[in-house]
Amino acid sequence: MLEIRNVVKTFGKDFRAVDDVSLTLERGVVGLIGHNGAGKTTLMQMIATLTRPSSGQILFDGVDIARKPNDIRGRLGFLPQDFGVYPNLSALEFMQYFAALKGVRDPARIRHLLELVNLHEHAKRPAASFSGGMRRRLGIAQALLNDPDILIVDEPTAGLDPEERLRFRNLLGELGFRKLVIMSTHIVSDVESIAGQLAIMKSGKLIGCDTPEAILHKARGTVWSANIDAGHFDTVRAQVHVLHSQRQGERMALRITHPESPLPGAQLVEPSLEEALMAQRYAVREAA
Repeated sequence: MLEIRNVVKTFGKDFRAVDDVSLTLERGVVGLIGHNGAGKTTLMQMIATLTRPSSGQILFDGVDIARKPNDIRGRLGFLPQDFGVYPNLSALEFMQYFAALKGVRDPARIRHLLELVNLHEHAKRPAASFSGGMRRRLGIAQALLNDPDILIVDEPTAGLDPEERLRFRNLLGELGFRKLVIMSTHIVSDVESIAGQLAIMKSGKLIGCDTPEAILHKARGTVWSANIDAGHFDTVRAQVHVLHSQRQGERMALRITHPESPLPGAQLVEPSLEEALMAQRYAVREAA
């Protein structure tokens, strides 16, 4: 179990990158959702013991990881957003190098992981020649070398094509049956089919944590579709929260979040998970 208790991370005198976040996480895939700058990466770096909280605690199996970081490091795998490779090393040599750093001495473990991420046929190729998706898969393989209990991946599908993104999601979903996988992203589709929990961050704060089904349930009855004259769009947008808009000739098709019918002729619709999350952010902003 990973417990995050009232964690704050400040930079300088006033800026709180993470602001009083509390969260309890167990085995499965947890999606850490939020726009760039929401505090996701800073929170993940504290869990990975790369930086210490300014206040609060992060406990792994009851142990404060800031006081005893080695208790978690041997059971942790981390794939940062900016994952680089050594240009002169093949994929196999890259894995052997990280295995030595992590104290993994079983060559069969390396072969197994390269097969797991479908890179075994490319093991002797220079890693610098890999596509973005192949590098990401190599990054997951190195993060799994020590068979960690917690796997942290930061924006893992950034820059990948749709096929690579699907392959990556499926891999993380399978790992979530056995491990705690914390996946940071601002792309909702990356986690909606594999995450058991979604933790939503905004401006350093945790504004919600629930299952995708519960988030959708809360948004039902608040998302509407409407068609308006394109010339009225700016007026409507100033009055209600427009989730999506699409121009269709002289008309605009809108998806709007509002507690009651926002326009004449508006129809209630089933929200997507992305729309439900956006509706939740707007609701939190209005409540503040």
